[in-house]
Amino acid sequence: MPDSSRKKISSPSSKKIIVYAIIGIVAVAAVYIVMSSRSVPEIGSPATNTQQTDEAMAQRFEQQFCGTNTSPNSNAYVTEVSLPTQCEMPVGIAIDGTKVWYVSTKGGLLGSYDSVTGTFAEYEIPSWPTRLLPFTSVPSWLMSWTVKLDGIGGNVWFTDQNNTIWRFNQSTEAFDMFKVPAKYPSMMDFDSNGNLYFIGINSQALFFGNVSKMQNATSEGFREISLPLEGFAGISLDLVTSGGLVVDNEQNDVWISLLAFQQKKGQLFQYDIETDRIIRIVDLPPELGSPVGMELDNYGNVWVADHGTSTFFKYDPTMDNITRFVTSIASPKIYGGSTPPNAYTLPYWIDKGGDGSLWFNEHTGNKMARFDPEELALIEYWVPSQNRAWTLCSPEATACGIANVMQFAVDPNNQLWFTEWTENKIAKLDASKQVPVSVLTPAEVAVSRGESTEIKVTVRASSDFDGEMMAAGTFTPNGALGNSTGIFSEESVSLSSGGSKEVSYTFTAADNLDPGQYMIMLGAGNDDVSYMKAVRVNII
Repeated sequence: MPDSSRKKISSPSSKKIIVYAIIGIVAVAAVYIVMSSRSVPEIGSPATNTQQTDEAMAQRFEQQFCGTNTSPNSNAYVTEVSLPTQCEMPVGIAIDGTKVWYVSTKGGLLGSYDSVTGTFAEYEIPSWPTRLLPFTSVPSWLMSWTVKLDGIGGNVWFTDQNNTIWRFNQSTEAFDMFKVPAKYPSMMDFDSNGNLYFIGINSQALFFGNVSKMQNATSEGFREISLPLEGFAGISLDLVTSGGLVVDNEQNDVWISLLAFQQKKGQLFQYDIETDRIIRIVDLPPELGSPVGMELDNYGNVWVADHGTSTFFKYDPTMDNITRFVTSIASPKIYGGSTPPNAYTLPYWIDKGGDGSLWFNEHTGNKMARFDPEELALIEYWVPSQNRAWTLCSPEATACGIANVMQFAVDPNNQLWFTEWTENKIAKLDASKQVPVSVLTPAEVAVSRGESTEIKVTVRASSDFDGEMMAAGTFTPNGALGNSTGIFSEESVSLSSGGSKEVSYTFTAADNLDPGQYMIMLGAGNDDVSYMKAVRVNII
């Protein structure tokens, strides 16, 4: 029988790879708490000292993980909503019409937000061992990376780090708990029959769940599908982890990625559902060793976010080749001053919008990004909240940091909701609003090493626009040009609505640049949004 234990609350709205994220977050938390405890003066009795230390540690933990300012912020495109319970630490999120579902990884709550009425309902997940742990415990949360709605009864499914997948029946408000063979389940997706495919962060395999055979509180209905690991020979399996997963219901395939922690090694696998075998293994170059988010475009190409760099890339199964793209350079606003030379934006997860556009979150770039795979145009939206505890901020900075956007969901109308893990917020991005600027560029240029070429960029304004010209390239992992140089004829652009102007970009290829094809992203942006287009640069 389903477990119907629950707690429901209603209130008005008041407001480098995947392993890098998990291990890094825990490590940072541990260091943060240890360093905080060292800063507490030793006064009074031992009992008093212990209490003072615990209180100081808890306070610092809350500052880092619960948001320094939980009031909702907004800009021209993003509107934040504060969650009703303190320090929920939301990660997974899904959209069901006007309702948004999320999981509190600290409180063990499945929450829903009605975007029309502005009301919340939260249900206590029957088993969540970290729920009552103090903030001084590391970790004091259980990650829930994926929330999905099935196409059968509108049930809400979500992963639980504690080797569990949950199903919530919206009609009965009851939970089913399924113990899974995956260690630390993370990504999951449904096939055309409503069955589950999923992976686990600490597993090196694909897993299948036959929903009709799954039974509450058991591990019935699951099986493991082995992946060939010869490509990771010589690397400890403790360092090999699953990254991303996507089900191709048209080709009846499942794509999975594996990666080796800090070993610059990643692979993509194509699993054929009908024949129950791996039919393709793609070795990724060392500089793309952190494949995490995965999605398919309308033509069957596999798009992957590399969570160790600022790169996202397309794998074309027909041509068996990889095309790289890059985000804009990390904003200096993140650091409260200038951008460090080794700053990355860390693209994380990818999802497809109703119009075929590809969305991804820039984890440490503090942006949501929308990429048109046909026009090769990238629009980036700034997230208005920042937590300085997650960035090496300039000491004199009044604002800096990131909001830790961890997961997101996009509906068929390109309306997008995302979670801010350390800010106790969810947020809506309204992509129906027209951005104020766009650019036209040539599709391709050629230049010899040591030589220069001029690229004409036509900047067009759909409304009044004041902003800066922007450039990034695939020459380095973080979008910098390396030893090459690029200069705009003018750095700032001001245009009235309907206006346009041509700006020249002079690119000089480094003498030692390897021959081949690269991408330069050229465009313009302001504090809220930017628009860039990819130009193929052939170095000869």
